[in-house]
Amino acid sequence: MANIQSLDPTASPLDYYGWELRRQREAHGLKQGQLGDIIFCTGSLIGQIETTKKVPTRDFSERVDAALGTDGLFSRLIGLVLRSQLPTWFQPYAEMEANAAYISTYQAQLVYGLLQTEEYARAVLSVEGGNVDEMVAARMERQRILQRDQPPALWVILDEAALLREIGGRDVMRDQLAHLLSFAAAPWVKVQILPLAAGQHTGMMGTFTLLRFDADPDLFYKDGYDQGHMTASADVIKERSFGYARLQASALSPEGSVRLITRVMEERYAAPHGTEQR
Repeated sequence: MANIQSLDPTASPLDYYGWELRRQREAHGLKQGQLGDIIFCTGSLIGQIETTKKVPTRDFSERVDAALGTDGLFSRLIGLVLRSQLPTWFQPYAEMEANAAYISTYQAQLVYGLLQTEEYARAVLSVEGGNVDEMVAARMERQRILQRDQPPALWVILDEAALLREIGGRDVMRDQLAHLLSFAAAPWVKVQILPLAAGQHTGMMGTFTLLRFDADPDLFYKDGYDQGHMTASADVIKERSFGYARLQASALSPEGSVRLITRVMEERYAAPHGTEQR
């Protein structure tokens, strides 16, 4: 475990965050408990973050910036910190995803990470155990690209099986499907459902994503259990782009997809009679 004396700010984004938090706090003449009182947390939490024993949150970072007048320093750092909590093999993709102008993805089993609710993401990530809170926070951080003034265009083809697989229980699934429906009017997000009735299709080899950029070559990405494969091969991009177009043709229209999501939500995940819908 790191301690204040040995903390190396160049070791990782988390180490730099802890080192900088301590430096700024001491520059303002505050003890850990005093800063904790100002931002409504314990001095122990401040100490854990300063020594990298705990990963900070975006809310914590924004409160520190306000308390210390650091002009958004920690709010900017937190993105790097949370991205560093993603699996090492996934981090290159997350960086490319964050810079993409257009994202088109086919998801065979799960809702795409950028469209997951926090509860759904927690249920998915808890299967493997580990630092679930940090992994959930990192996934939620990825979604911030959709809140930009100029977000990437996102086109998601979701297999109907992902609607039917109950992740986290009925309440979690109902909220997740409602979240998908909330994007129905979003100008830069389109969701299509590939119905089970479509039979064989060009996505049967599994989930994949195509990233397009304003000034860089397109990328194809496919992930596995504990690794990801990313390539800019023109032949692969051409083949998968054509395959994706065929998936779009086989899927329900965005409007038809809204109707199917609504029906599944109401029929499969409706709240029990007599209970209040969230």
